[in-house]
Amino acid sequence: MAEPTAAEIVEDVPHPVDTDYEIGQNNITPLGLDIHNPVFLISGLSVVAFVLVTLMFKENAAEFFGWLRNTLTSKFDWFFLLAGNVFVLFCIALMITPLGKIRLGGDDATPDYGYMGWFAMLFAAGMGIGLMFFGVSEPMSHFASSMGGTTVEGAARTDWAPLGAAAGDIVAARDLGMAATIFHWALHPWAIYAVVALSLAFFTYNRGLPLTLRSAFYPILGERVWGWPGHIIDIMAVFATLFGLATSLGFGTEQALAGFNYLFGWSTGDGAKVLLIAIITGLALVSVLRGLDGGVKVLSEINIGLAALLLLFIIAVGPTATIFETIIYGGAAYVKEIIPLSMPFGREDTNFSQGWTAFYWAWWISWSPFVGMFIARVSRGRTIREFIFCVIVIPTVVSILWMGAFGGTAISQVIADASAPVKDAALELKLFEMLKPLPLASITSFIGIILVLVFFVTSSDSGSLVIDTITAGGKTDAPAAQRVFWCTFEGIVAATLLLVGGNQALDALQAMAVSTGFPFAIILLVMCVSLLIGLMQSLREGKS
Repeated sequence: MAEPTAAEIVEDVPHPVDTDYEIGQNNITPLGLDIHNPVFLISGLSVVAFVLVTLMFKENAAEFFGWLRNTLTSKFDWFFLLAGNVFVLFCIALMITPLGKIRLGGDDATPDYGYMGWFAMLFAAGMGIGLMFFGVSEPMSHFASSMGGTTVEGAARTDWAPLGAAAGDIVAARDLGMAATIFHWALHPWAIYAVVALSLAFFTYNRGLPLTLRSAFYPILGERVWGWPGHIIDIMAVFATLFGLATSLGFGTEQALAGFNYLFGWSTGDGAKVLLIAIITGLALVSVLRGLDGGVKVLSEINIGLAALLLLFIIAVGPTATIFETIIYGGAAYVKEIIPLSMPFGREDTNFSQGWTAFYWAWWISWSPFVGMFIARVSRGRTIREFIFCVIVIPTVVSILWMGAFGGTAISQVIADASAPVKDAALELKLFEMLKPLPLASITSFIGIILVLVFFVTSSDSGSLVIDTITAGGKTDAPAAQRVFWCTFEGIVAATLLLVGGNQALDALQAMAVSTGFPFAIILLVMCVSLLIGLMQSLREGKS
């Protein structure tokens, strides 16, 4: 089914907002483009300036952004954790109250995509590369720190274990490590995505407003949303999306090159990084030109199939009994410990809550404009209850299965052999070291590389689609050349920083992505209020 154009979306809206604003009315059309003024110009020039300054003063930039990241996650950890809890409770409340019966697009709307295509695009956009990169390394890290127990210097703990650790207890440390890992990849991050996606989908498909971040604040800002308050919201969304994507591309590049070096002995130097990013960007451009249905949707379905096969293979040929035990007991530990892990105040495990959880929540929030808008693009026709269940609960179950299989296998290898290669391998190599003792290691490792690369392509393509929509004033049918521009620019940003700045530049970029999470957390909390006002008004009027 073809994706609806902006004009078709407005035409099909059941109860549009009474506003004189028309989608794209502030756009300008230089060189045949169709861009929003001033969002496109300010976003593009600011990002270029950021890259140039970072490259010119990379050491100072790395030091500054490192300081900024640590300051935000240590001084405002309570705020990030509290905001994350609000998003989860808000989504659950919407799902179980009468508001959940409202359908995105009106009572007669039907889904644009079937469940398989929809789920595939959700995962490809939301966490594809992250699950591949951290699926082995994070469970192992929390397991090791939990086994090590707590250490105290002065009045503060210096260890990185979650909660009270589990010193010397292998089973308890494994379960606690899995609970901590699942906590970072399950309900909370997907609730963050759901808030943004649901807000955008409702105000676009049910109220006829542009598919852009500012529209979600119409109940609060009114017509002012089309002025500078809205410009600022959209510009911040572009920054968060671009920086988050470039960082993700960095992770993907490192892991893919490590895999190629592991299998074929290929170089992992700067030239190889630039070449790989150029190739992936080229593939993403092909996907861009094929459109949402022919590009992202097809690639996402291919990847979800490969990921499912790899997951089933590991469960079948790995320590099957241990994997199921890890999944069951790790999932149960997550349910048991979710409240202590979510507690914003009075934490003794400050390294874990600040260095891990606050960092993750800021990271997910910085990604929320990108993932949320993309989910909104493909979710018309779902009821709010169905939407929240599918966007939050199902990914949580999949995360438990994925982390239990990949992390559980790696942990079992370390338990069986304290000197197992996976234990001390670099982060980008842990997946391949975990696969090495299993049958068909070369084939599964190659499949792992393909998964990373295709997730790489879908992230770049869908991210370009989202940024283009924002900088085109909410138009979903803007000229393809604009999406090509953003796709190319994402690759150039990532390649330049990896080539000239190395790991320091990547660290600075990660810190910048996290720093966008702080103001966006405030924006998302206000967005919840705005969405609630809009939904309650819709319910009172008997509209959906």
